[in-house]
Amino acid sequence: MNRHDQHGSGRTAHRPWRTRLLAAAGAGALLLASGAVAPSVAAKEGDGGDGGDKVLTVAVAQSVDSLSPFLAVRLLSTSIHRLTYEYLTNYDAKDNHVIPGLATEWKSSPDKLTWTYTIRSDSKWSDGEQATAEDAAWTFNTMMTDPGAATANGSFVGNFAEVTAPSPTQLVIRLKKPQATMTALDVPIVPKHVWEKVDDFSKFNNDKDFPVVGNGPFVLTDYKPDSYVRLKANKDFWRGAPKFDELVFRYYKDQDAAVAALRKGEVSFVAGSPSLTPAQADSLKGEENIRVNDAPGRRFYALATNPGARAKDGTRFGDGDPSLLDQRVRNALFMAVDRKAIVDKVFQGHAVEGAGYIPPRFSSYFFEPSGEQELAYDPAKAAQLLDEAGYRTDSDGKRLGKDGKPLDYRILCHATDPNDKAVGKYLQEWWGELGISVTLNCLDNVTDPWLAGKYDLAFDGWSVNPDPDFVLSIHTCAALPATPKDTGATDNFICDKKYDDLYARQLGEYDAGKRAAIVKQMQSRLYDTGYMNVMAYPNAVEAYRTDQIESITTMPSAAGNIYGQDGYWSWWSAVPADSGDSSGGSSSTGTVIGIAAGVVVLVGLGVLFAVRRRASADDRE
Repeated sequence: MNRHDQHGSGRTAHRPWRTRLLAAAGAGALLLASGAVAPSVAAKEGDGGDGGDKVLTVAVAQSVDSLSPFLAVRLLSTSIHRLTYEYLTNYDAKDNHVIPGLATEWKSSPDKLTWTYTIRSDSKWSDGEQATAEDAAWTFNTMMTDPGAATANGSFVGNFAEVTAPSPTQLVIRLKKPQATMTALDVPIVPKHVWEKVDDFSKFNNDKDFPVVGNGPFVLTDYKPDSYVRLKANKDFWRGAPKFDELVFRYYKDQDAAVAALRKGEVSFVAGSPSLTPAQADSLKGEENIRVNDAPGRRFYALATNPGARAKDGTRFGDGDPSLLDQRVRNALFMAVDRKAIVDKVFQGHAVEGAGYIPPRFSSYFFEPSGEQELAYDPAKAAQLLDEAGYRTDSDGKRLGKDGKPLDYRILCHATDPNDKAVGKYLQEWWGELGISVTLNCLDNVTDPWLAGKYDLAFDGWSVNPDPDFVLSIHTCAALPATPKDTGATDNFICDKKYDDLYARQLGEYDAGKRAAIVKQMQSRLYDTGYMNVMAYPNAVEAYRTDQIESITTMPSAAGNIYGQDGYWSWWSAVPADSGDSSGGSSSTGTVIGIAAGVVVLVGLGVLFAVRRRASADDRE
């Protein structure tokens, strides 16, 4: 999923950016920085390669939630799975159109209920076994029958009736009803002969035995929690071997430390949490051997409201403030948020104002509210709406709840994301003028309280995939956890029948224009209900060393991101500076310098792309 990545959510985001956050999609989120690091530097930390190996080291601001593709939702984790496992299809780096992956071609029956995929015969698992249709069938069937295996990507198979492999090169998927995402199944295909030995998919994190068997451009060879992930180039990858021998994702809790490491040449790439701050980016521009990439992103940055956490069995849990169950209160709060000020003062122009779930980069699905619908910044009207809802102020100007106690909202905040803290201070000011207190709860791990429903509001964000289904699915009733003890695919416990009806309609609509119109209606519904306040679409602001990386592919190639792509193009195509090979290995070039700071796609944790789990705004894919 490049869930994708949540914000921290994918979902941080994919999969809020909570840690699961929840993210990636991831899902997510967090940004990886890549860099070729001298072998001696890598070796000191136990994450380097053999002498003479060309090592690309990426500084990341997010840790791994799981190395199991059945569980991972954070952007970092789902990005690693993009590198280690093939999906049935991929997205072209130039313009996001669907291209072959493990499947070389596909066709549907006239009624759209049966899809047949031809599986390539030149893809091998890293242990030498042939990758076949049986691996894909086993992956999907396991997700269909085991709730644990459906944790991260279960929405993709919920409509599957039967999956078979009549031959090693033929995969057949029979549907219950037409499904428009059949060429965008963002699910890592795993080797049956390895994974069929797993007893409990809900607990297996795939982080004990290395190397991990895969068939992507890189092989996962080593991992140390909250420290690093190391991968080696797959010399037998069917599309061609990467040009760097090793790829290392090194975790930095402190983003300034990651930037300092880039300056010293200890890492070759840094993207931030999930982007560099304007101050960090400005400090790097003009420095010798450093290039800053500032391009429209694929993320959104939002504030999520606890709608009253509940499970599919109807059990309510958590401790969200009951006042937030009133749509008038939610709308009033969002009318007291100055989006323009957030873009200008927090992102300093490296973003655009938000509204819907899908960033402007995906123009066909991009939503903008109508004039009468817009919840424009209007503090006076917000105060009036609160009064009408019965939440009046006392003699001291404090806004009172129905229990007579002053309203004091707790906001989950990612400790590693400076944007959360900066926006949080503005919320304290703006909502304070309404008589409402705000307490920022900035944590390294926002996932636990998020999953437990123990918050009032939370900073959220997801990376959106070219097909928006995943990001849309995380707000359906079907995504709720089965019981309060379980982990569902939900981002924020939203369950709304009108939204669910629209979701079902878009999933079965094959006409691109009609489907896009329904997707916009879904975003409109989320906007009106006020559970999700999308404040901005941040730019992808990242930097790399040109004396270590000669060229690297952005996605889209004309003006896009390097870290957290819907594919493996950046790290697979990266050319070492001293290699003498400037081909880039793909359709994109490596000159990725500052592009229009006016457009941005947000973060973290986890929308179209990120159908990835709960991850906090910086966790999601």
